[in-house]
Amino acid sequence: MRVRRMIFLENLVKTFRRARVLDGIGLSVAAGERVALIGSNGAGKTTLIRCLLGEYTCGGVVKVDGLNPRKHRSEVLNKIGFVPQLPPPLKMPVGQLIEFSASLCNVAPARMIGIAGELGLDVSAVRSRQFLRLSGGMKQKLLIAIALGRDTRVLLMDEPAANLDPEARKIFFDLLAQRQENTTMLISCHRLSEMSAIITRVVEMDMGRVTVDRPNSEGA
Repeated sequence: MRVRRMIFLENLVKTFRRARVLDGIGLSVAAGERVALIGSNGAGKTTLIRCLLGEYTCGGVVKVDGLNPRKHRSEVLNKIGFVPQLPPPLKMPVGQLIEFSASLCNVAPARMIGIAGELGLDVSAVRSRQFLRLSGGMKQKLLIAIALGRDTRVLLMDEPAANLDPEARKIFFDLLAQRQENTTMLISCHRLSEMSAIITRVVEMDMGRVTVDRPNSEGA
């Protein structure tokens, strides 16, 4: 039986001001694979994720579920739950942000609010507060709740556990484990040990190249 390929990169090149940040990346991630993307700061992890989101023009081939994220951006984004490394400086009130995000993917806002509550964020207490006025931990919990509250086939997460307290980190990884049977995941992280139970594969980057691509022997 042919395995569905959810993420495909071939000779991916991205240059900023003549500096080659991604240097011929090749990567194929099948449906249901859960990949930890590791490497030092500046290795190119965030740039790779941004290329998958269609934010950058780049050389080579980039496909998400068979679609080019630049040419078919809305369709690709509808397939993705995304958590950025740095929260965007949104002035939108929390309640409005949740309602807007839920409407984009046709799910009930209560679903995202419920996940936020599991992570320890009481949305009712901050509903009228501007997103940018939240603490770092609150922002992260809300962004995770919005990403996991969507019915998506792919999760792209860039250091998603940053700013989470220990209890929220544990709950977050439990929530990911609940999605592991039917969701493709590419998660940039520094603490591989935290994710070892759910990750099926480890990809390490250095200076814009993939230097290690191996199965995770400790994973499910």
